Amino acid sequence: MADIKTFHLPDLGEGLPDATIVEWLVKEGATVRLDDPLVSMETAKAVVEVPSPYSGKLAKMHGGNGDVIITGAALAEFEIDPKLPQRAEAQSTGHHHAPAAAAGAGSKTGHNGDTVVASDEGGEISSGGAKPAAGDAGTVVGAMQSSDAVHAEQAVSVGGVKAVPAVRALAKKLGVDLTRVAPSGASGVVTMNDVKLAAASGSARTGAAAVRAVATTGPAAATVAAPAAATRTALSAAGKPMRTSPPAAHAGVLGQPEQLKGMRRTMARVMAEAHAQIVATSIVDDADLHAWEPGNDITVRLLRALVAACKTVPALNAWFDGANLTRTLHPHVDIGLAVDTDDGLFVPALRNADRLDAAGLRAAVNRARAEVMDRSIAASELSGYTIMLSNFGMFAGRYATPVVVPPCVAILGAGKLHHVTVPVLGGFEAHRVMPLSLTFDHRAATGGEAARFLRAVIDDLALPR
Repeated sequence: MADIKTFHLPDLGEGLPDATIVEWLVKEGATVRLDDPLVSMETAKAVVEVPSPYSGKLAKMHGGNGDVIITGAALAEFEIDPKLPQRAEAQSTGHHHAPAAAAGAGSKTGHNGDTVVASDEGGEISSGGAKPAAGDAGTVVGAMQSSDAVHAEQAVSVGGVKAVPAVRALAKKLGVDLTRVAPSGASGVVTMNDVKLAAASGSARTGAAAVRAVATTGPAAATVAAPAAATRTALSAAGKPMRTSPPAAHAGVLGQPEQLKGMRRTMARVMAEAHAQIVATSIVDDADLHAWEPGNDITVRLLRALVAACKTVPALNAWFDGANLTRTLHPHVDIGLAVDTDDGLFVPALRNADRLDAAGLRAAVNRARAEVMDRSIAASELSGYTIMLSNFGMFAGRYATPVVVPPCVAILGAGKLHHVTVPVLGGFEAHRVMPLSLTFDHRAATGGEAARFLRAVIDDLALPR
């Protein structure tokens, strides 16, 4: 009788509760060797390749592309080949996870004891790997496959190319222009193999003229050149990716539940935990920018003012442990900068902001945003900040109650700039002002400390340069 081993999804990060299948790198029924790449999984922090823990035949996959698998739940079953190398059972690999003891969000146990994982449309897929109906396919994060359909909202936002995050990362690493790669996946999805072939042939080098191709669907699928490829580009005149369809064009069936994936899933958890743990209080005021000289960078000035306030009132540049009632004041200033994306909210850390000049701060902001947008940012750079900044006013809104994410103590929100009439000696003047909202954890800081902190921000923003 064949020796069957079940592989349970390991923790792919720092206590991450689940991960989403991006792409199986081995077909069901195929033979795989120990430590060969088995499957690409997307967490809230990165796309990682999970190696095979055994040598043998991949007997069963517990979930398809786009499915959410709970950490500790069954991911795959292997028929062990005793003739191939195997890892000793006593050797620690990080792969040996017991099945989840209790059902969590997105996973539950059926009446027959089989593990059930969440499907794209908020339903469920049994351990047998049954696929949902094609007509019910929902929206997923990125251009990941959902049963036999592909949804490319994020892919469109990065140039109109349907490709999962792992493929985009590989293309960037190999210097391949995805707009010039002929896709072979369903509905015109660029696969990893497509990128590798393009890199080997040198036919899609970055910087060359684009020759896009699209693949038709059905049994007689054939690759044809896009008729407008010679004149149409996915980039704006400024070199930035443009949307070729509205964000809601691939939003799935309206009124139907949509399973949250990746960053949006984590964002929902983080916001709920923050709301439950923080005693949030907000204070608002306006900074008068009338004295500003031409050439001031708004984001850089905000970061500089935040640093100045942290030095004046260190109580808000701190971490607070509510369970043990301990507070840690930081001598350095690492600012968590909220970055809005189609996938959800990312907060990369601008390290040692107190040591950077204006040029250094601008370079740090540009680098962080670029790495967030192409999902190349290291997981370690999405945590560990000592205070937070949200410049929501670049879109709309004057005041807000931004959410403080523990262990941080405070977050500063900057609203939309506008003009107000200010009385002066002999008449009135129109001054440009910036609305500011400071939310802080009242367990760790007093109202007086928060008010003095906001005053320090306002004073620094009032300077000409």
